Amino acid sequence: MSQDRTDDIAVALFGELFAADQLARNRMSKVLPKGMQLSHFAVLNHLARINDERTPAQLARSFHVTRGAMTNTLARLEWAGHIHIRPDWEDARRKFVAISPAGRAARDSAVATVVPLIAEVVQALGGERVRAVLPVLRQLRLKLEEDVP
Repeated sequence: MSQDRTDDIAVALFGELFAADQLARNRMSKVLPKGMQLSHFAVLNHLARINDERTPAQLARSFHVTRGAMTNTLARLEWAGHIHIRPDWEDARRKFVAISPAGRAARDSAVATVVPLIAEVVQALGGERVRAVLPVLRQLRLKLEEDVP
């Protein structure tokens, strides 16, 4: 394949990814419970899935955001009572974050509003087609993660 053709495919691929990402984020943001932002949902969903504590730095790395951005998100979640932040008993400079019962309930409520939206899109595209594209998207994500420090 010529370099020009590869460049055209790359530009088309990322153009579609960016457009789909923006549209998906907009749709999800509209159905999330009042006051919940997509970043809040993502952190709550992550903490609920792993069912364990994480440091703010670990969370920042998981979401590929700066520590400052994660600190801001965590402060809002703590204010809402959705997470607990405690000091590390062995290293007072470090903190641990865990989802609270209220945070788990907020996450579950958000999932209940988001799942019908996502399911509708999957149904419209066809489950088999979505299943077929998932390995490619996963490989793309893993390839892009290789370059992240």
